[in-house]
Amino acid sequence: MTASTSASIPDFRTEAESHLGDLVTLRRTLHANPELGFDLPFTQRTVLDELAGLGLEFTTGESLTSVVAVLKGEKPGPAVLLRGDMDALPVVEDTGLDFASTNGNMHACGHDMHTAGLVGAARLLAAHRDELQGSVIFMFQPAEEVEGGAEPMIAEGVLDAAGVPVVAAFGIHVEADERGRFTTKGGSLMAGFADLHLTIHGAGGHSSQPQATRDPVPAIAEIALALNTMTTRSFDIFDPVVVSVTQLEGSQASNVIPDSAKLAASIRFLSAQSLELLQERVHEIAESIARAHRCTAEVDFEVGFPVTVNNPHETQTTVERLGEVFGSDRVVEMEHPRMGSEDFSYVLEAVPGTFVFLGATPEGVDPAAETNHSPRVVFDDALLGDQAAALAHLAFARLADEAG
Repeated sequence: MTASTSASIPDFRTEAESHLGDLVTLRRTLHANPELGFDLPFTQRTVLDELAGLGLEFTTGESLTSVVAVLKGEKPGPAVLLRGDMDALPVVEDTGLDFASTNGNMHACGHDMHTAGLVGAARLLAAHRDELQGSVIFMFQPAEEVEGGAEPMIAEGVLDAAGVPVVAAFGIHVEADERGRFTTKGGSLMAGFADLHLTIHGAGGHSSQPQATRDPVPAIAEIALALNTMTTRSFDIFDPVVVSVTQLEGSQASNVIPDSAKLAASIRFLSAQSLELLQERVHEIAESIARAHRCTAEVDFEVGFPVTVNNPHETQTTVERLGEVFGSDRVVEMEHPRMGSEDFSYVLEAVPGTFVFLGATPEGVDPAAETNHSPRVVFDDALLGDQAAALAHLAFARLADEAG
């Protein structure tokens, strides 16, 4: 597969200009009405209304308010999946925008941009149905910010929605970065994550008589330090892990040694091998230190999203194609993966594809001033045309590849 098919691809970037005003209006409507988690009734209804009349086949979720829309081209072929997440965050907005949210939630990660951009891609591709050599699945996903909506959408059949195999999947995520810059890499792109909840059980008593207790507090403190040391002594620096202890809990009174003490930590990893070793080492450390203090350890290691892995071949072609459309100066290949996590990883486990970042900080604003998830972060919705065009171009070109 190469980018050589691009000469026969419509000029989606130019065509997107005529849709920009409507996409900006849509994005601002979504921004002013953010919803959380799996239940996004306003967002779902808005998306369905915006896609009406395009000749798409629709399926809505059973366990979540998802929308799956399928565009079937006039020519036979496989399917490409395009994804946009739709949920917001429980963040009180402090941007001062005239379309700012007032309901206590905020699209602080740009999912309103993703939703509007995917609607734009659907409009662009629907206008070229006669030339489309296969199908496009538009995956409008709730709950990326919480337990993850991608996995239940897969269980409910999003990858089978077109009735033909999905040969590639693409997603674009806006971020607080240089305006208009596309960034990605092949291989591991974003970390997987796990939550650690650890309880040390001892025997409490009066703080004046620690010898009469089995104090769990020194044990939990030692474990917190040992977990940090573990990351540099058990793992290769080129396959790193991050363990951040974020919660410690002991007694509710200063003169009471508690029966138990608790620790919580957030863990990030970049390979399945690291995850396996992490679980072994955490259990070893917790149980050994607890035993040294005449206590016992209870370890709850909850694995969340897997590592987001871009297919190297698809990604190289994606970089070439984005460079052809937008200029190579706007496309950057990352040197290292990022330690944030993303549930598009479940899609990329099942289908080869590429996840791309798009810098969307407005001109004149320092991209480092406010990051994604900040109550003051702002994104430039004038980029929605480029976002929609990029998704449409990648889908159309990938289907053309399959047609030869």
